[in-house]
Amino acid sequence: MTNSTTNSQNILKQLLQLPVLVAALGYLVDMYDLFLFNVVRVPSLKELGFEGDQLFEEGARLLNIQMAGMLIGGIIWGVMGDKRGRLSVLFGSIIIYSLANIANGMVGTIPQYAICRFIAGVGLAGELGAGVTLVTEILPRQIRGYGTTIVATLGLVGAIAAYFVAELFAWRVSYYVGGGMGLLLLILRINVFESRIFVDAKNKHVSRGNLLMLFNNRTRFIKYLMSILVGLPIWFVVGILITFSPEFAKAAGIVEPINAGKAVMLTFTGQVFGDIASGFLSQYMQSRKKVILLFILLSLAFVLVYLLIPVSSSYSFYVICAFLGFCNGYWTLFITIAAELFGTNLRATVATTVPNFVRGATIPLLAIFKFLKPDMGIMYAALVIGVCTSAIALIALWNIDETFTKEMDYVE
Repeated sequence: MTNSTTNSQNILKQLLQLPVLVAALGYLVDMYDLFLFNVVRVPSLKELGFEGDQLFEEGARLLNIQMAGMLIGGIIWGVMGDKRGRLSVLFGSIIIYSLANIANGMVGTIPQYAICRFIAGVGLAGELGAGVTLVTEILPRQIRGYGTTIVATLGLVGAIAAYFVAELFAWRVSYYVGGGMGLLLLILRINVFESRIFVDAKNKHVSRGNLLMLFNNRTRFIKYLMSILVGLPIWFVVGILITFSPEFAKAAGIVEPINAGKAVMLTFTGQVFGDIASGFLSQYMQSRKKVILLFILLSLAFVLVYLLIPVSSSYSFYVICAFLGFCNGYWTLFITIAAELFGTNLRATVATTVPNFVRGATIPLLAIFKFLKPDMGIMYAALVIGVCTSAIALIALWNIDETFTKEMDYVE
């Protein structure tokens, strides 16, 4: 057996460790839920008695409530991940998410729907950040990118599963399935071990999970803020362009009705393939920043196509949605770089709060969009926000360090 074959087998063995697989399955559940709400938004609201413009207004309100839950949950789970350990988040978050999703299938009014979406958001907020933190800490720096690529690959399964479950079953059953998957994942996590790097930091008795440390030091605060701003274009695309794709298609003059669920499925599927591509490209180029730069520029290009280039068929529209999703494929990479930028005593706090602050940015972005839409129209209102978020992300990327070769065993 050659040395290269032996090395390949050793790398594969490290990548297929239970914590890596569990983190990947957590992202599967994450993608399933985020995808599912967008898919069942219209049929669930119609069953609850809403029609026409109310589908947009109530859908936007529920999305804001879910994102608010993720924002709050990101803070709670992030701090807990650094104080109590990564595993405490992996267990606690999935329990809350699973029970909330099962309850979501039983709602009969909008207030009940909103409460369940909020609680599910809180629970789901800890999944990806804690998983990425664990992966970056247990894998050698040379293959960390491959680990997060595996996480992204399993996310594809969640996105596709949500679409087909929603197609095959009623929207209530789709929520039950999500809750059931979470409970099954909980059983699998029983045998997961804590990262050695966290255990070592815990024994050093340093301050862990202290949110004030992110704000009481100018360098750390700027680094933290830039980590968040890099991801803004991703959730502008998901939270506005794709969630309300039927409205954008109608404004573009497409006569055929656009299925929001199909648009979301193609976007998220494209995003996961983009995550896979960005992960491998990052390993090849030995750089996180160069790959993120490429994807931000690609994203801006397809936002311009989506909003400015006239298309006449639903097929062309769906293709553009898929490419927009692919360009969003630096999602896992941007969370990885956030985790790598900070020491072990703040890593889970950062890796968990950063993506959820980006998701939570949907709230002000939607508010600005709704403010601009009456005067500028749906297309140009979105265009202004899209260009601004891309510009902000590029400036933020310029101001953070390259982290590809950074060692993880250090504290702030």
